[in-house]
Amino acid sequence: MAALLEVSHVDVCRGETQVLWDICLAVEKGERVAILGSNGAGKTSFLAAVTGAIPPARGEIRFDGRSLAGMRPHAITGLGIALVPEGRRVYKEMSVRENLEMGAFPKRARGSLKETMAHVVELFPILAKRKDQPAGTLSGGEQQMLAIGRALMSRPRLLLVDELSLGLAPMVTKTIYRTLSALEHDLTILLVEQNVEQALHFSQRAHILESGRLIRTGDSADLMADAGIRRAYLGM
Repeated sequence: MAALLEVSHVDVCRGETQVLWDICLAVEKGERVAILGSNGAGKTSFLAAVTGAIPPARGEIRFDGRSLAGMRPHAITGLGIALVPEGRRVYKEMSVRENLEMGAFPKRARGSLKETMAHVVELFPILAKRKDQPAGTLSGGEQQMLAIGRALMSRPRLLLVDELSLGLAPMVTKTIYRTLSALEHDLTILLVEQNVEQALHFSQRAHILESGRLIRTGDSADLMADAGIRRAYLGM
């Protein structure tokens, strides 16, 4: 059976500069997979290729057996891929409720807006308390919860999370990871993260990017136990 997400020999360029080389990986339905690497390794560019923001210069990306070649980002979202972007990017002048409603724009999500909204505020109760506040008045952690909630409003099959812990206090990060761990098991999560230890604890498998190339792939527990990985990425 084909994987939910299949990436085959993908190169990605930003303008004239190539940033990813020959990326090959697969994500199975229900898996939690991490893409790890230092700043500038190409992690965000990889997610941009999956979401259609930067079409690959070479290779192919398939979702549930369907090629994403030539598809616009909104059409890819409509298939069931949702992105929690780096830096959260909430609509700061709009209320929390309005931000969540914006997430339900795909056709697949519109008919169950109220049901999904109830589920999201159950996951993140603070959003119910802040529902009428402008999103720009929320703390960084609350904005990250809102960004995740907004992505979940589209009822995705694949949730992409870019730098979840960036700029957040450790306790807030742990709370959000706990919530993600409690999500339905059939929701597939692909996580890009600089916080290697947290990401390896959360994920089942991980891929390590370095200078635009995949240099290591394996079970997260094995990577966590690897002395070389611990020295290079965990400072241990």
